Amino acid sequence: MGWRLQGGVYQMHDLRSPASILQAALLAARRHFVWAAGFSALLNLLYIAPTLYMLQIYDRVVPTRGGLTLVYLTLVLVFALGTLSLLDLVRSRLLVRASMRLDRMLAGAIVEASLDHRGGTRETMSKQALREFDTLRQALSGGAILAVLDAPWTPIYILVCMLIHPALGLLALIGAGLIVMVAWRNEKATHDPLKRANEAANRAYTGLEQSLAGAEAIRALGMRGAMVQRHVAAREEMIALQSGASFAAGRYTTFSKFLRMLLQSLALGLGALLAIDGLISPGAIFAASFLLGRALAPIDLIVGNWRSVVQAQGAMQTLESLLAEKPLSLALTHLPPPDGRLSIESLLVLNARKDAPILADVSFKTEPGEIVAIVGPSGAGKSTLARVISGGIAADRGAIRFDGAERADWDQERLARHIGYLPQSTSLFAGSVRDNIARFDVGSGDDRRQMDEEVIRAAKECGAHDMILRLPQGYDTPLGWGGSGLSAGQAQRVALARALYGRPSVIILDEPNAHLDADGEVSLVNVLVKMKEERKTVLIIAHRMGIMAAVDKVLVVNNGRVEMFGPRDEVLTRLKQAPPAITKAA
Repeated sequence: MGWRLQGGVYQMHDLRSPASILQAALLAARRHFVWAAGFSALLNLLYIAPTLYMLQIYDRVVPTRGGLTLVYLTLVLVFALGTLSLLDLVRSRLLVRASMRLDRMLAGAIVEASLDHRGGTRETMSKQALREFDTLRQALSGGAILAVLDAPWTPIYILVCMLIHPALGLLALIGAGLIVMVAWRNEKATHDPLKRANEAANRAYTGLEQSLAGAEAIRALGMRGAMVQRHVAAREEMIALQSGASFAAGRYTTFSKFLRMLLQSLALGLGALLAIDGLISPGAIFAASFLLGRALAPIDLIVGNWRSVVQAQGAMQTLESLLAEKPLSLALTHLPPPDGRLSIESLLVLNARKDAPILADVSFKTEPGEIVAIVGPSGAGKSTLARVISGGIAADRGAIRFDGAERADWDQERLARHIGYLPQSTSLFAGSVRDNIARFDVGSGDDRRQMDEEVIRAAKECGAHDMILRLPQGYDTPLGWGGSGLSAGQAQRVALARALYGRPSVIILDEPNAHLDADGEVSLVNVLVKMKEERKTVLIIAHRMGIMAAVDKVLVVNNGRVEMFGPRDEVLTRLKQAPPAITKAA
C-alpha cells in the first residue's frame, strides 16, 4: 500500500481494502501529528517559564533588591515566551498542513465514492460526505486536537505540584479527577442528543437542496408556502435538538470552568496556608496556582470542545461507511473495445427497502447492428433496466455481459467511454454546451482540437449542430445546472449528442423523442438508421411509436418481467392481441 503524487494530487495504489483508505490517509499524515506532539512537549515545558519567573522574583529579587538579576530574568522570560509563541505558531501550521494533506489525499476518493453511490439506503450520506469530511478536518486542526496533544502533560504538572508540596499535588490530583468526571458525564449526556441533532441537520440541509433544485416547479405549482413551512418545521426540529444538546453541554462546560477557577483560587489559599507555616516559599504560592491551572486546562478544553469531538467521531463513522461501500479498484486487464454484443442474464433489481423487485429475472441478448425498442406500461421497470445496463445503478443479482465479459471484468471508466446513455432527465451540468457534449473531458493542444471535431461530429449526427450555432455563444454557451438556458427539446438534443460522443458501440436512449418536435423525431430516426449501418447496438425506450420503423426487435417489459422479446413485426402483431395494460404503452 502506498501513495504517489499524480497531477498534484496524492493517489493511493495497491489497496487491500476500500475501508482502509481513510485509515491509510490518516497514517500518511501522521508525521504532521507526531511533530505537533513534539512541539506540544516543548510548549508545555516553556509554559513553566512564567512560574519560575515568579518564584525567582518573590524568592530572590524582592528579598535581595536585585535589579540586575531582575533584568536578566526578564530577558530570559521574554526569550522563553517568544520561543513558546513561535512553537505554538509552528504547531498550528503543522495541523493545518495535515488538514490540507488529508484533503489532497481523500477529497477525490470521497467525491468518487459519492458519485459511485448506486441506490440503497445511503443517499443522504453520499450528499453530506464532503461536509462531514470538512467537519473531521476542522476537528483535527482546532481546539479539540490541541487539548488532546496537551492532555498527556496534565500528570507532569501535577507531579511538579507534588514537588512543591504534596498537599498542592493532592489538590491538583483531586481537581483533575473531578474535571475528568465532568467530562465523562458530559459525554454521557450529550453524545446521543448531538448525534440526533447532526442527523436532523443533514436531513434539513438535504431537503432544502432538493427544494432549491426544484424551485421552478415549486413556484409554478404554488407550493412555495407549503415548502417554506416544511423546511421551517425541519429547522425547528434541528434547532430543538441542537439547543437541547447545547444546553446540556453548556451546563457541564460552565461547571468545569467553575471548578477550574475554584481550584486555582483554592491553590492560592492552600499555598498561603503552607507559606504561613513555612512549608513553602512565598513565590511558590502563585506558582502552585499557575501550575494547577495549566494541569486542568487541557481537560477543561476537551469539555468545551466536546461537540466538535462528537461531530468528528460521527464524521469518521460516516466516511468509513461510505468508503467501505466504494468498489475496490484493481488493475484489470485492458479488454478490447466492445463491438456491441450485449447479453443480460437473470437480472434482479430490488427497491430501496430491498423487500420487492423492480426487475426480476430479466434476460435477453442483442447483436451488433441491432436496434431494440423497450416498451411497456409506466412503472414497468424500463428506465431502471436502462440505468442498470448503462452502469448508472447496480443490480442485486444477475450478469450484464459486453462481448461475453461481465461488467465487473471491465474497468468501469474505460467501459463507459464505449457506452452512450441518454437518461430520461437529460442531466446536463453547469458548463458550456461543448463541455457537456464532451463529457467534461477538457483535453489540450492537438487532443483539444480532435475533441472539438468529435463534439461537432456528434452534434451534426443527431441534428443538433445548427441549433447549437444559433445559441448566443454557440458551443461555448454556458449552461446552468440541469441545462438551464435551453428548452427541453434543445437540452434533449445536446444530451443525445453527448450520448453519441466518442462513437460508442452500445447506445441506450431513454425516451429520446419525449421533447422532440416532428422534425426532431425525423432526425432521430435518421440517427438510428445511421447507427444501424455502423453496426451499433441501440436500446431505445419509447412511448411514441414514430421510431418503430428503424427498430429490429421489441422487448416488452411488464411488472419488472420480460413479457415478449423478438422481431419487431412479430412482437407488434402479438401486442395487438395482448391485454390493454401492455398495449396502451406500446
